[in-house]
Amino acid sequence: MTGTVATAQSDNLRDQVRKAVIWRSGTQIVSQLIAWASTFLVIRILAPSDYGLYAMTGVVLVLLGLLNGYSFANAVIQDRKAGTAELRQLFGLLIVINGTLALLQVLIAPLVAAYFGQPMVTDLLRVQALIYLTNPFLSLGYAVLAREMDFRKQAQVNMASAVIGALVALAGALGGLGVWTLVAAPIATFASRAFGMTAVARAWMWPSFDFRSARTMAAYGGVIMAGQIFWFIQAQADIVIAGRVLSAAELGYYTTALFLAQLFVNKVVPPLNEVAFSAYARIQDDPQAVAEGFLKSVRIVMLLAIPFCLGLAAVSAPAVELMLGAKWLPAAPLVALLALAMPFMTMHVMFAPATNALGQPRIGTRTSVLGSVLMPLAFLIGVTLDGARGIALAWLVAYPLLTAISAHWSLPVIGLRKRALAGAVLPPVLAGVAMGLAVVTLERATDQLGLPLRLVTLVAAGGLIYGLWLVCFARERVSEVLGLLRRS
Repeated sequence: MTGTVATAQSDNLRDQVRKAVIWRSGTQIVSQLIAWASTFLVIRILAPSDYGLYAMTGVVLVLLGLLNGYSFANAVIQDRKAGTAELRQLFGLLIVINGTLALLQVLIAPLVAAYFGQPMVTDLLRVQALIYLTNPFLSLGYAVLAREMDFRKQAQVNMASAVIGALVALAGALGGLGVWTLVAAPIATFASRAFGMTAVARAWMWPSFDFRSARTMAAYGGVIMAGQIFWFIQAQADIVIAGRVLSAAELGYYTTALFLAQLFVNKVVPPLNEVAFSAYARIQDDPQAVAEGFLKSVRIVMLLAIPFCLGLAAVSAPAVELMLGAKWLPAAPLVALLALAMPFMTMHVMFAPATNALGQPRIGTRTSVLGSVLMPLAFLIGVTLDGARGIALAWLVAYPLLTAISAHWSLPVIGLRKRALAGAVLPPVLAGVAMGLAVVTLERATDQLGLPLRLVTLVAAGGLIYGLWLVCFARERVSEVLGLLRRS
């Protein structure tokens, strides 16, 4: 009888996860298609220097954004005993934290502008401080829905806010707002997401500012927050270092190249990680289920990540020229180098949801500490030797090492051997390498074709070669994905 109940619970969770992935990733794809269409149109209108200025403000936004209390929301999700009292404490804590962050950003804005030598950064940062006021409502609604594994409502809100942000971005660019377009669109997106998430979660409650019994939440969230701070150092060191050396236009080329190279890891993987974290937290008492779930997620995610990253590296020049325009061609060589490093980053960011859900956030924090030393050192050496290209090369040299060490620390907690992880990753890697080499060779033979036809030909040929390789040498991977789609 007990076995029957356990099996029913397992099937129910599997069904919840499947539906969550469909809603979260499916609507994420639609949302991103809308956002990307808007983004690429805006990039064609705005100047590289606009993106350079925005990148300078982004350093502050990312740092303070890591302190916005989102990790405390994860603590409430991970703690299955948390109730309404904890949610009210979370809401109160988020209000205090984000109000402080908004005030802090307003005060330090002139100092940041002086560091970069760009006075306009002061005004940009002060207006962007409005974003923090949306975080308490957004995080509270997310926590309520994630505890219930209800990603359908989240997905609907995310899609609606993406449309609103895209419309604001297009209106700003066409209306001649310049760099202010890049400020207005995120504010509109965050505000609409915050209102929508609170509404669909029905998270209307008074905040509690009595934090005396919030020790568990503070301890868990504090460890994750510490890791996020070190992650900021790792992730933003390139902008901090390059912003003092490169011109605004050169920085714009680099940041736009990084945006393109990180499309998969930044836009596709995070929603899957959100579902994974909630699912791992549900089954944290079943180590075998966690290990099997993690390995399956690696197989599926890397099956998609490898062709995107290696394919982008192979067609970087025609892709950049077609999507962004000829004025952005100096970014193409940077895209190629950065895209080659992104499979390692994709693998790296998949460890933390599992170790955090298993109650071991210190593993992710330790990895972030390492990255906060390794990556800035690599960026400093790279920019000194070869400017923006040197920074791109630093990604390709340092990130494989960081990912290997992260795997060494995380896999014992997850309950997996390194050989099992290598077996999950190897088939798409081999297929991707074959695809990349073939596309690079074919590119030289398609110089005479028009740009759109040339890119379509290269992408189609690459997809065909990748698929045929998998069918011939790793058919079980294709069957696994098809089976998942059929059950969906």
